[in-house]
Amino acid sequence: METEAVDREIARKSAARYLTITGVVALLFYAITGWIGTYPWVARIGGVVWISLLTLIVSMPVVTSRMKKQVKALK
Repeated sequence: METEAVDREIARKSAARYLTITGVVALLFYAITGWIGTYPWVARIGGVVWISLLTLIVSMPVVTSRMKKQVKALK
């Protein structure tokens, strides 16, 4: 029973972190494309979706493994 609670805590904390990272990267991409060039909004939104997906794929396992180490070290 205790392991399930720890797993839920790890999942909740890691999801909050990697979703925050994804959101920040997506907003940066959107801001930079608006600042540097005159890209149409469809291209910018498509880029945001693409960057968000890639960032989520890359950051999810990294953040989750770090979170496991941190939470289990505290317990």
